[in-house]
Amino acid sequence: MLLHCPHNHCELFALGIALYVLGFAVGPPLWAPMGELYGRRRPFIVTHVLMVAFVGATAGCKNIASLLVFRFLAGTFAASPLTNSGGVIADLFSTNKRGAATCLFAVAPFMGPVLGPIIGGFITITIGWRWVQGFCCIFIGVVAIVGTILLPETYGPVLLRRKARQLSRKSKKVYISTLEKTTGGVEAFAVFSKTMKRPWVLLFREPIVFIASIYLSILYATIYMFLPAFPIIYERGRGWNAGIGSLPFLGIAVGMGLGVTYVITDDQLRYQKLGKSVTPESRLPPAMVGAVFIPIGMFGFAWTNYPTMHWSASVVLAAPFGFGCVAVFTCILIYLVDSYTIYAASVMAATAMLRSFIGAAFPLFTTQMFTNLGIHWASSIPAFLTAACLPFPFVMYRYGPKIRMKCKYAHEAAMLMAKMQAKEYEEPVNTKVEEGAE
Repeated sequence: MLLHCPHNHCELFALGIALYVLGFAVGPPLWAPMGELYGRRRPFIVTHVLMVAFVGATAGCKNIASLLVFRFLAGTFAASPLTNSGGVIADLFSTNKRGAATCLFAVAPFMGPVLGPIIGGFITITIGWRWVQGFCCIFIGVVAIVGTILLPETYGPVLLRRKARQLSRKSKKVYISTLEKTTGGVEAFAVFSKTMKRPWVLLFREPIVFIASIYLSILYATIYMFLPAFPIIYERGRGWNAGIGSLPFLGIAVGMGLGVTYVITDDQLRYQKLGKSVTPESRLPPAMVGAVFIPIGMFGFAWTNYPTMHWSASVVLAAPFGFGCVAVFTCILIYLVDSYTIYAASVMAATAMLRSFIGAAFPLFTTQMFTNLGIHWASSIPAFLTAACLPFPFVMYRYGPKIRMKCKYAHEAAMLMAKMQAKEYEEPVNTKVEEGAE
């Protein structure tokens, strides 16, 4: 959309991307504690409605400044699903079914930047850039209506508190959940303050979360680097228009589709084979395969995107990158959810913050990098970074259990989940209360 500005086209285009992604980094520290304090439903609905409002506002902006502000605010409120959806998956699905659900969720942050430019490119050249935002507003507005009607509460501690209060009303006795008895009654502000800090604590004090977040950040940033890079490679380099120039993203999309199929199939077969002996590390073999495919696809794409070489070579070689991204991203997220369960929302917030900060930075220097280094070496930089991260899933598969035993929050989450599953409620005393008291 910002390409229609009279000057500094590429820089403004990149800034629009960067501010939206920066919102993904600002939002998680707010939405993660809300999800763990008030449950999943209310934060989802409130943030989604506000996201619809700010996306709609961008369509009517009269100047660049207001457009950029609304882009940032839209991204901030759009971060809620990225933060709390991992917690919902941990709430709803047992370990043997969690893989497929997490895979479908995890592919969404990648499919958006891949399919969005294709749809937006053709809308822009036919009816104008404002309708790109209009289309997004209508689509997510429908989702907001459906979610408000159908979305249930799923967070275990909140459901247990509600059930305990219902029992207290009916029986005139005081009921508390086992988790509340274990953790003690704490004021809402203290809980919010603690859970707001928790993503940062997890990020910098849990080695599993930190290293995994670095790896995922590089993959995420590479996807957002492609948004300003593809117009340079295919529109400027080959003379294609915005619609046709966005079609090479289909190469990545096809690879991602294959990656989803592979991860889900492998997950189901692995659980049938391992049964109850499964561990979080059992999620990692597809990530090990994907970690090899990513640098292969990246280096192949980097050195086949000559304007004199047929376009199909670079498009086809982008597919292994898409395949590897989904395999690595999905399996590592599942691994983190399995390892931290009750703190899944905070873990998702930690990974979302770091990858969004890095993802917001990459588009800002992509144009200069491609101009100064050329399209081949500029495309090779993320390839070298992903190659450096290649050993991570192999190391975690081999030494993960020992590392998790030394991680405070991973151990604590396992203990709390065991207590919740062992006994839901406890009636400590036969204390009479007035009917209707909480």
